[in-house]
Amino acid sequence: MLDDLYIGLGANLAHPWLGPPKATLEHVLELFPERGLRVLARSPWYESAPVPASDQPWYINGVVRVATALSPLEVLSGLHRIEADLGRQRVELNEARAVDLDIIAFGRMVLNGPNPPLVPHPRMAERAFVLLPLADLAPDWRHPATGERISRLIARLPRDQVTRPLQETPGAGP
Repeated sequence: MLDDLYIGLGANLAHPWLGPPKATLEHVLELFPERGLRVLARSPWYESAPVPASDQPWYINGVVRVATALSPLEVLSGLHRIEADLGRQRVELNEARAVDLDIIAFGRMVLNGPNPPLVPHPRMAERAFVLLPLADLAPDWRHPATGERISRLIARLPRDQVTRPLQETPGAGP
């Protein structure tokens, strides 16, 4: 069983029956076991400005470390099924959404096409909303394709990306 699969979670729209983004993402984590994914650890939630910059609402993001006996394609299919069950329809790139689930890294595996899944995620090294929560879980993590330390990847992030730990008020949600 592989126990260093990292999955990114994000949302920036309220879900029709689950509520605000954080509540939706918490619900998604409850669905993981029925898809063969056992959550071992999870990052704090972060809030982040949309990338690329737009007038969309800010996102709530996090990363979880998962154990699974599934293949990368089976994991991706399960994540897409969760998204579809929650009403996600993929219409355009970088659109606002009530749920977004991505394989960030699958052990030391490198799968670069031409068919999905692409592992590690091809844009993960350019996204503060992925790297910062991943660093919380795995401060010594190295990119499977390049061998670069996560601290180096974070240092190279564009300075215009705004990602910060979610400041939670008791009894309130984003």
